Amino acid sequence: MKALIIGATGATGKDLVNVLLQDPAYTAVVIFVRRPVGISHPKLTEVLTDFDKLEGVSQFIKGDVWISCLGTTLKAAGTKDKQWHIDYEIPLKFAEIARANGISRTVLLSAYGASAKSKVFYSQMKGKLEDTIAGLSFDQYIIFRPGLLLRKDSDRSGERIMASLLKFLNGIGIIRKFKPMPTSTLAEKLAKAPKVLPAGKHIIELDKIFGF
Repeated sequence: MKALIIGATGATGKDLVNVLLQDPAYTAVVIFVRRPVGISHPKLTEVLTDFDKLEGVSQFIKGDVWISCLGTTLKAAGTKDKQWHIDYEIPLKFAEIARANGISRTVLLSAYGASAKSKVFYSQMKGKLEDTIAGLSFDQYIIFRPGLLLRKDSDRSGERIMASLLKFLNGIGIIRKFKPMPTSTLAEKLAKAPKVLPAGKHIIELDKIFGF
C-alpha cells in the first residue's frame, strides 16, 4: 500500500512516518514538506511542496491512501485567518486533488469536539473540514478525534501542565476518558486504521482511540 502524508513534520506526523516505514503493509511512503527533513529510507519519497500551489505537485498525489496530520495552533499561526488556511484550506485542496487522481482512502487527524455547529472557532473549523471532505465521497474515510497529545520534547508549556494534571486525575479515577495520548500511540492507530476498517465513514472518538 502506498501512503501519502501531509503534516509529516509535526509531532504526530513524524511518528507516523516512522511507523509506516517499519510496517511491511506499506510499500511506499510519500511525504509533502516545505523543506528537506533529512530522512533517508528506500520506501520514502520526499516532495518539496509549496502548499499554496498544490497543483504544482499534483502528479505526486497518487497512491492508495492519504493521511492528514496537518494542523497548527492559533498562537503559532498568528491569526484565525492564517490558522484557517493551514488547518482547513490546505487539507481540503489536497483532498480534492487526491480524489481527482483516484485515491480512494483518506485518514484525517481531527480533534476532540469537532463540529461544524460548534461556537468555538477551532472545533467549528475542524468540523467543517470533516464535513467538506466527506462530500468528496472517498470509499474509505476515517476520522480520528484525539484530545490532548503528549509530544516528545514539547515546548508548549501549557500542554505539559495540562498533561500532568490529566495524568494525575486519570490516576485517581477522574475524567478517565480524557487520558492524554502519546503521539507515538496515535501514529500507530492512524497507520492501522486503513488496513483493518471496511469501506465507509468511520469516526474514532477520543474515548475509543486507545482501544482501537
